[in-house]
Amino acid sequence: MRHLDIRDLGRDTDYATVVALQEALLAGRVAGSVPDTLLLLEHRPVYTLGRSGKDHHIQWTEADLAQHGIVRQASTRGGDVTYHGPGQLVGYPIIHLGEAGLKLLDYIQALEEVLIRTLAVWGVVGQRDARNHGVWIGNDKIAALGIRISRQVTMHGFALNVNTRLEDYQGIVACGLRDAGVTSLAHVTGHTQDLAAVKAVVAREFCAVFGYAAAGGR
Repeated sequence: MRHLDIRDLGRDTDYATVVALQEALLAGRVAGSVPDTLLLLEHRPVYTLGRSGKDHHIQWTEADLAQHGIVRQASTRGGDVTYHGPGQLVGYPIIHLGEAGLKLLDYIQALEEVLIRTLAVWGVVGQRDARNHGVWIGNDKIAALGIRISRQVTMHGFALNVNTRLEDYQGIVACGLRDAGVTSLAHVTGHTQDLAAVKAVVAREFCAVFGYAAAGGR
């Protein structure tokens, strides 16, 4: 069975700093000097534009962004614009797909499965949408995916809205979808959730879905 190194980076993490860490881990994973790794964290408020992102999908002005304490950042992940911030659990897997025997679609569906299983622990039924990857509750997205693969190794990953400030999505066309909404686990269940508990379940289900014997953490 394969080993997974889980790193909890905590709260208030800077987006660019974590991208640099991912790049270093990716290089190490390609070289075989580090194991598969999962980074779990909460970001400072940031709008990120993926490789197919359109500038006009960030609808707030620079003054609006400053007023709301949100910065904007270009990203090397796939997809359009999304939001990261407090109360949202972000996961960045650095996994060698070749060694795991996974194709791109297998990987995406496995990430969705991790999040669907996690939501089920709280009695919430998450759904897939073949046209728009991620996890949905009706017409509202509760978890977004955005990945990059280089030399068969993944980076970037998923963002699960747990206690996320949903009003921060008002400044963007999330994922470029004008006819869809966003939601959170707190909103669906009607009360704030223990994010540490959600993080623990995500780590457990990630190991189960991807076939890791046990998680090593720090």
